[in-house]
Amino acid sequence: MSHLEDNELQVSSIFKVNMQMVKRQWRIPKGMEGCHTAVWQGRYVFEGHVPAQYIQQFLDSPPEDGIGLVVPGMPEGSPGMEGEFEPYIIYLLLENGDYRFYTRVLSEEIKDVPELSQ
Repeated sequence: MSHLEDNELQVSSIFKVNMQMVKRQWRIPKGMEGCHTAVWQGRYVFEGHVPAQYIQQFLDSPPEDGIGLVVPGMPEGSPGMEGEFEPYIIYLLLENGDYRFYTRVLSEEIKDVPELSQ
């Protein structure tokens, strides 16, 4: 949450006992789960350690068939994770419950979000 706040995104925390139910509701595919689930205005979902810059880019221009972004697992060096940075992939979560490649995060210091393959 501090990473999001530091990047000027307003957040609030709601503790849910049954997060699997929340993940199923948003059709997060098995094996693509992260340790955090954020829902924006009941319309979009951001699963796992998605950097704030990509959340903002998504919200500024949501892909037509996209309902959110997913970073599976807990990649080393991703926002909120300690350790040496290792590149990782962000996936676009689709309305039909499927997903596809969104972008690859190559650097811990993200200043300009690169053009994405659509």
